[in-house]
Amino acid sequence: MEKLITDFSLGLFFWHTLLFIILVIFLRKFAWKPILASIEEREEGIKQAIDSAEKAKQEMQSLNADNERILKEAKQQRDSLLKEAREMKEKIINEAKNEAAIEANNTISLAKEQIQNEKTKALNSLKNTVSELSIDIAETILKKELSNKKEQEALVNSLIEKTDFSK
Repeated sequence: MEKLITDFSLGLFFWHTLLFIILVIFLRKFAWKPILASIEEREEGIKQAIDSAEKAKQEMQSLNADNERILKEAKQQRDSLLKEAREMKEKIINEAKNEAAIEANNTISLAKEQIQNEKTKALNSLKNTVSELSIDIAETILKKELSNKKEQEALVNSLIEKTDFSK
């Protein structure tokens, strides 16, 4: 360091300074502008990439929120459809039970009515048969003039035995 101070030359200093300034101007004109431009371009690309990543992140959050909302809506619709199906099933079962009960009651009523009609027909037939038999017996008794009570009783008994009630 002492040698530098003792060997100091003003001319050499002047030329070094001049060359340094020329080198700085030359580098500024031809090297720094392209280097700074590429650095700025790279910085801009990084900013754009960061912005794009941020936008993508926001879009993903938005899509996730939409997906969750859609999923909730789908679950609600599914639950609603299941509830509706259960209600419809119960309604159909109840209607079928009611219709079956009504049909059974109608069938029972028709059967009772038919039984009553058959009973009435049988009673009428029996009455007709009994009245015909009574008339036949009375006719036979009147045709035969009997003087004896024993003969009348024997005749009535024989006519009763003769008559077939199984018709």
